[in-house]
Amino acid sequence: MSAVLRPYKDLFPKQGDRVMIDSSSVVIGDVRMDDDVSIWPLVAIRGDVNYVSIGARTNIQDGSVLHVTHKSAYNPEGNPLVIGEEVTVGHKVMLHGCTIGNRVLVGMGSILLDGVVIEDEVMIGAGSLVPQNKRLESGFLYLGSPVKQIRPLTEAEKEGLKYSANNYVKWKNDYLDQESQNHP
Repeated sequence: MSAVLRPYKDLFPKQGDRVMIDSSSVVIGDVRMDDDVSIWPLVAIRGDVNYVSIGARTNIQDGSVLHVTHKSAYNPEGNPLVIGEEVTVGHKVMLHGCTIGNRVLVGMGSILLDGVVIEDEVMIGAGSLVPQNKRLESGFLYLGSPVKQIRPLTEAEKEGLKYSANNYVKWKNDYLDQESQNHP
């Protein structure tokens, strides 16, 4: 197992088939990665005081930070971080204790705070701030700080969400194949 996977107490990351985690990234504690997940350079994922779940065919791009909210008297369940399938998390995104549906694009440099719920098929523009406990409705483009609903997604944009996930699975496979050729 790679040194980038680290335990926290008795919690250890779990991964499905054909998962790629760049050696410059770190994944700690109760982090559950489904098949074909890709974790790109300089990502930090910390599932220490709650769990992180990342759905199949999701990519977490360079420099992103993923964390959770602990359980407390104020918030008995805390906030795990739950990411659906075919999600593209752009470069340098911060996700904290939120829930993201399937086929979502989180634009570069965006910040999603505790209790946020992103429904399926949503695009969040680069540099957006999604405030605590906000829900973003399926089928729309959101942008801004704080984020605002801009317009419905076109059919082409909805297809683009799948296209992005497929591209990252292909690129991830290229990296894995290259690695296996260099280290038989």
